[in-house]
Amino acid sequence: QVQLMESGGGLVQPGGSLRLSCVASGSILIINGMGWYRQVPGKQRELVAIAGRTGTPIYVDAVKGRFAIFRDSTKNTLYLQINSLKPEDATVYYCRVPDITWGQGAKVAVSS
Repeated sequence: QVQLMESGGGLVQPGGSLRLSCVASGSILIINGMGWYRQVPGKQRELVAIAGRTGTPIYVDAVKGRFAIFRDSTKNTLYLQINSLKPEDATVYYCRVPDITWGQGAKVAVSS
């Protein structure tokens, strides 16, 4: 089994930055791709960005140029660097290993 633990959520002003972290533990050798998703209340959870062990990460259009996903294999950690925050970015962000497990979520709030 794989367990995921997110951290780094918080309250940020519009235009500000935030970094989310997701630490993987357990059977980490089975992990290939890892991604970040977000869910607005009343809507389906949507992909934000996903990264494999190698290759170019994939981003949804709404976050291209503002968000960056990257992995530190030495720390078994996935990161999401969020820059130029917009009010519509405010929601809960989830770390995921596709087809295996989800993290518990990290809340990002945007307020001036």
